[in-house]
Amino acid sequence: MEVDLTQSINNNLFTINNLWMMIATALVFIMHLGFATLETGLTRSKNTVNILFKNSIIPALGILTYTLWGFNMMYPGESFAGSFFGFSGFGVFTDAEGLTPIYNIGYTYWTDFLFQAMFAATAATIVSGAVAERIKLSSFLIFSTLFVGIVYPVVGMWKWGGGFLNELGFYDFAGSTIVHSVGGWGALTGVVFLGPRLGKFGKNKINPIPGHSMPLAVIGVFLLWLGWFGFNGGSVLSADPGLVSLVLVTTSLAASAGGVSAMISSWMYTKKPDITMVLNGILAGLVGITAGADLMGPLSSIIIGGISGSLVVFSVVFFDKMKLDDPVGAMSVHLVCGIFGTLAVGLFGSKAGLDQLWAQVIGIASTAVFVVISTSLMWYVLKKTMGIRVSELEEVEGLDFGEHAMEAYPEFEKVS
Repeated sequence: MEVDLTQSINNNLFTINNLWMMIATALVFIMHLGFATLETGLTRSKNTVNILFKNSIIPALGILTYTLWGFNMMYPGESFAGSFFGFSGFGVFTDAEGLTPIYNIGYTYWTDFLFQAMFAATAATIVSGAVAERIKLSSFLIFSTLFVGIVYPVVGMWKWGGGFLNELGFYDFAGSTIVHSVGGWGALTGVVFLGPRLGKFGKNKINPIPGHSMPLAVIGVFLLWLGWFGFNGGSVLSADPGLVSLVLVTTSLAASAGGVSAMISSWMYTKKPDITMVLNGILAGLVGITAGADLMGPLSSIIIGGISGSLVVFSVVFFDKMKLDDPVGAMSVHLVCGIFGTLAVGLFGSKAGLDQLWAQVIGIASTAVFVVISTSLMWYVLKKTMGIRVSELEEVEGLDFGEHAMEAYPEFEKVS
C-alpha cells in the first residue's frame, strides 16, 4: 500500500511538473508576438509587413533547425561534459511516451525539447530589431538559420549542456548571457556590417527616426513581460512552488524597477518623460534579472532592475554617439543589460563573491569572442556574395513595397 501511495505521488508530481513546463513553453512562445509588435511599433509604417514577416518566420525556421540538429548540439550528452563542442546525432527521438533514460528530469523529453526550442528562436529575434528597416530579407533569413542552428547551440552547450563553462562554475539561470547577450552580440555585428539607416546621422548631428505606433510598442512590452514568467519561471525546470514563486517575484520587481529607473534617468537627461525609454527600461530589468532570478531576494532584484533601467538609457545615447544605428534599442537591452545581469550574479544574492564574479567574467568574454567572430564571418560572407542591404530606393520607399510588394496600411496616406 505504501509503495502504491509513493508511486501515485511521484506520478502526480511528474504530471504537475510537465504541465507547468508546457505552460511555460506557451508563455515563451507568445514572446514572439511581443517582439513582433514592439519592433513594429518602434519602426516606420512603411516597413511593417517586413518586420511582421521576419518575426513570423523566425520561430518556424528556428524550431525546424533546432529539431534537425540544434538540440543535439546543445545537449549532446554526458560524454561531452567539460568540452567546447558536442553532437549526438540528427533529429529528436525517444520512446512513444516521450520518456528517456538519458535525462534525469521530472517531465517528458518532448516537453524538454520544445521548451528549449522556444529559447533558441528567441535569440535570433533579438537580432531582427537591431537590423530593421534596411536589411535584405533573404540574407537575414540565412543568417538567422545559421545563428539558431550553430551559434546559439554551441554557447548553450558550454553551460546548459554540461560544457566547459559549467565545469568552471559559470552561472546563468535563464539566459542573460546564453540567450540575450548572444543575440545582442549578433545584433552588434549586424549593425556594424550594415551601417545606419539613411538620414539617421548627419554631420555632427543625430536625427531621431520615431516609430509609427506607440500602442503596438506598449502591447509588445507587456506581452514580453507576460512571456518572461515562462522564460524565467520555466527555467526552474519543475513546478516547485517555492522557487517558481520566488522567480516570478524577482522577475516582476526587476522589471518594475527598470521601468521606473529608466523613466527618471531619461526625464532628467532629456527633460521630457520618454515612453520608449520606459518600455526599454522594463525589458532591461527583465534581462538583467534573468541570470540570477532564482538567487536574489526582493531588494537585490530591485537594485539589479534599477541599475539595468538606467544603463539602457545611457547605452542608447552611447550607441547613437558611436553612430551604431539600432532602431529598437536591442543592443542596449539585450547586450549591455545581459552583460550586467550576468555580472550581477557575482555581486548580489546567494552566489555573490570574487570567485563567482570571475567565473561570470570568463563566461561573458568567451561568449563575446565566439559570437563576434562567428557572426562577423557570417555577415561578411553574406555581404560579399548576395549582399545584406537593400538599395537606397527600396529603403526610401519602404521594405514593404520593395521586398514584399505589399502594404500594411493600404487605406492610409503614406508618410515617409
